[in-house]
Order: sequence, then structure tokens, then C-alpha cells
Amino acid sequence: MQIEGEYEPSAWDWVRDQVAEYEASGGTRANTLRDTGIPIIVVTMRGHRSGKVRKIALMRVEHGGDYALVASKGGAPSNPGWYANLVADPGVTIQDGPEPASFVAREVTGDERQAWFDRAVEVFPNYAEYQAKTDRVIPVFVAEPTG
Repeated sequence: MQIEGEYEPSAWDWVRDQVAEYEASGGTRANTLRDTGIPIIVVTMRGHRSGKVRKIALMRVEHGGDYALVASKGGAPSNPGWYANLVADPGVTIQDGPEPASFVAREVTGDERQAWFDRAVEVFPNYAEYQAKTDRVIPVFVAEPTG
């Protein structure tokens, strides 16, 4: 199920440009984090205050058809804005290739969070550095297919 409504692109130029290029190419271009070669996915959600459609690019951390959505914000002391969006409305679409698919995200804790965070660090080692530089426990959501 596509998330319908008015789309408000990211205020960050590089995020807005990457999402647009990824979607326009069916995932064949702009599909890595800048020049790292590490694959990304595009996550679409509804803004919790505005109700507008929001899109972000996140590291591709997939396991058994589920995806980790890591709210790292580079280890900043606060969560990224999209964290509140998923808490308010966990229905998302994820594009990992040519077509988006519907998922529901849930925040994980304890051993489950640690297992997913470890998978995320395997893909993107910087996550460990981000966790070390902040006092907050970096939230991890697991997005599971809806159908």
C-alpha cells in the first residue's frame, strides 16, 4: 500500500537529491551512501505533525526479508525527526530496488535490539562509533512486510 498525500522532500539537499535519483532510476542509481559503496534503501512514512509524506535514505540492513531502521543521527544527543514519525504511525514503504513494498515498523529492545544493531554494525561500522559518542541508546526499528 502506497502512502498517499502531499510529499515534502527533505530539507537536506543531499537526501532530497539521493531519494529523487534512486526513485527515478528504479534503484539503479544513487543506491549507495555517497561514495562508500554501502547500499541504501528509501523509506517512506507519514510526518507525525504535518501529515505529509516524508522520505529518507537509510543503510540497507536486511535479514530474512525484514529491515533494520537505525535512528542514529550520527550519534547526536537526540533522535532524528523521523523517529517520532514511526512511533506515531509505523506503516512505511521501503524501496530496495525497482519497486516499493509495504512494511510495518516496530521498535525493538533488549536482546532483539542488540542482534539487529550488531547486524547494522556489520553493514556500517560507523554505527558503533555513533553509539559510543552518545548517552542515548540508539533506537532500532524492525520493518516487517505486511503481506
